[in-house]
Amino acid sequence: MSLRTAFLVLEEHPYGREMLRILLENEQIPDLIIQEVSRVGDEERRKFLERISGQPAPPRLTELVAGRKIPVYCVHNHNDVVCQELLLESQPDLLVLGGTRIIKPAILEIPSQGTVNSHPGLLPRLRGSASVGWALYKDLPQGATTHFVSPGIDVGDIIISRQLPVYRTDTYQSLNYRIGILAGQLMAEALQAIESGNVSLTPQDPDLGETLRVIPDDLLEEGKQRLAEGRYSHFAD
Repeated sequence: MSLRTAFLVLEEHPYGREMLRILLENEQIPDLIIQEVSRVGDEERRKFLERISGQPAPPRLTELVAGRKIPVYCVHNHNDVVCQELLLESQPDLLVLGGTRIIKPAILEIPSQGTVNSHPGLLPRLRGSASVGWALYKDLPQGATTHFVSPGIDVGDIIISRQLPVYRTDTYQSLNYRIGILAGQLMAEALQAIESGNVSLTPQDPDLGETLRVIPDDLLEEGKQRLAEGRYSHFAD
């Protein structure tokens, strides 16, 4: 793609690997990849693998980039000076987030056209963590939203938002897996729209919706039970 992009991802995060797989299939090849190797990355990878337990795992990053001339760098923190220097040297048009910690303004201000994230939930209703579980518990639709990143959590202008059809055969794990794929597809669509100049943005009202932390186990189990018992209100059929 003609846009210069830098892909930021926590080390071997399945969400980012799925997104990168889809981008590469669409010939949207990043100019560099920066992995964060950290305890935060280890914990986030562990949590996501639990959420998609029993579902197909995406290829590892080394497999995805094999045979491609994509430089891959490792840093201890995406907000540190090493990452900042790599990005200042590369001068990307866009940062693409494939599962990261919260990125600080010093990094966000580097790309000339901004930073893009795919959130595994429908904004602005559910911001923050564990959107699939919260949507089940609160009996809300599932989906994904690709948006520009601004300071704050999931409050930037929306590029694309799409609801995921939920079937009676779905489980919590299959929903997390399928939303990961949807998020990658929306990122590919968003990058194509930005590159072609056909992007249409929808500003968010920061006063709408909630910003949520990881869902407590008892509330998650209640949401899973709602799905399993057919009491979820947003089945496609």
